[in-house]
Order: sequence, then C-alpha cells, then structure tokens
Amino acid sequence: MIISPCISICKMDPKTGYCYGCARNNEEKINWKDEKISNEWKENNIKEIMERMTVAQLQNFCESYDFKKKNGISLIKYKKTYEQK
Repeated sequence: MIISPCISICKMDPKTGYCYGCARNNEEKINWKDEKISNEWKENNIKEIMERMTVAQLQNFCESYDFKKKNGISLIKYKKTYEQK
C-alpha cells in the first residue's frame, strides 16, 4: 500500500492550483481516493509532485511524508495532537 502524500497542509495556491503541502491538484487528490488507481500511478504521481515543489517545500514534504510513512500520521497532525497537550 502506498501512503497518500497528504501532509495535512491543505491549502491551494490560487495561481498554480496546487496544494501548498503536497503539490497535488484537485484531480490528483480525487484519483488518490479511487480504489481502482494503480500503485504505479501513485508512485509516478509522487515523483511528479516532488518535481513541482520548491526546495524548501520539498524539504518540508520529505520530512513530514517520511514521518507519516513510519508513524501513520502526518507530522503536522502529530504535533497538533500530542505536542499541544
């Protein structure tokens, strides 16, 4: 199973139409939820979104996405849930 690239920074850039957090457009977000979409498409999409990111955005994404893959929760959600208590 390939984990969704959503890192819980869900705000769209009005100029590009890409999410500030994961750099996906709305169509890509919908495709990720489609159970018929192949893992190959998902792997390619992750490569595509990482290529569209700025250096700073990519660094933030990689840190949060790696955390999500290891812990099952995005770094942002983790910090909001556990570090604010």
